[in-house]
Amino acid sequence: MKSIRWLNSIFLISTILVTLTGFPVFCYYFSDQINWWLHGIMFATMFIASGLSITLGYHRLFAHLSFKAKWPVKFLTAVFGATALENSVLEWCSDHRRHHKHTDEDDDPYNIQRGFLHAHMGWIMLRPLGEEAPLTNVNDLKTDPLLRWQHRWWGVIGVVVGFGLPALIGFLVEGAIGALAGFLIAGVARLVMVHHMTFFINSLCHTIGTQPYSKRCSAKDSWLMALFTFGEGYHNFHHEFQHDYRNGVKPWQFDPTKWIVWVLSKLGWTYDLRKASSKKILFAEKNVK
Repeated sequence: MKSIRWLNSIFLISTILVTLTGFPVFCYYFSDQINWWLHGIMFATMFIASGLSITLGYHRLFAHLSFKAKWPVKFLTAVFGATALENSVLEWCSDHRRHHKHTDEDDDPYNIQRGFLHAHMGWIMLRPLGEEAPLTNVNDLKTDPLLRWQHRWWGVIGVVVGFGLPALIGFLVEGAIGALAGFLIAGVARLVMVHHMTFFINSLCHTIGTQPYSKRCSAKDSWLMALFTFGEGYHNFHHEFQHDYRNGVKPWQFDPTKWIVWVLSKLGWTYDLRKASSKKILFAEKNVK
């Protein structure tokens, strides 16, 4: 009981319950009073903005430094990444760097060896207070004023932009019913989708899939998970070549995050894209161990 993080646990469980019960009840009573096109577009927009800000921003840009970006890209991914309510950039990256350094070991925050549910979300709910890393492994990120600001205000940003913005748009278009619809659909339901999109990388991609590059840890490639995670499903490759800005390295592999980073580089918004050499990748494939 002392290990339970009550705020985290109540929040994660309540958002799931609201999505599975409150949303259907709302639809039953008010579905004919809202503009589904509006709320569908808001849901898709917020899902993409929030999810991509985690994969492109929190993960590949900040945690792994796999490319560099101009300030607008950093700002947008810091703001919309906060709407995923998965902690600040500094804390998220600190946990993720520990995961890569200690994969499958006791110091891995979401160690799959402790069970699927632990790796999925249990580590967030049953993590004793005081177990947080001291953020000494993100000293490079702490020099950035933008990330220090986001670290201080990420919760406020996440709630105001993630819940308040869809509710405000819904209210301006449809009044109180529209505000509630915006809150439930593009706010809560979207958040639950983004949460479990991220969580499945830590759980399912360390349980099911192939290991074409390395068997040194439990990370696995899953083309199916890549479809729902903006390309993050190629997790075996990522663990072997973590500083590569690509996860789906093959041309036919679905990795929209990679494509967006590349397009932004042509526009001058991202630069210094890091890639593992083709020779190293081929060597890893031929010498899997």
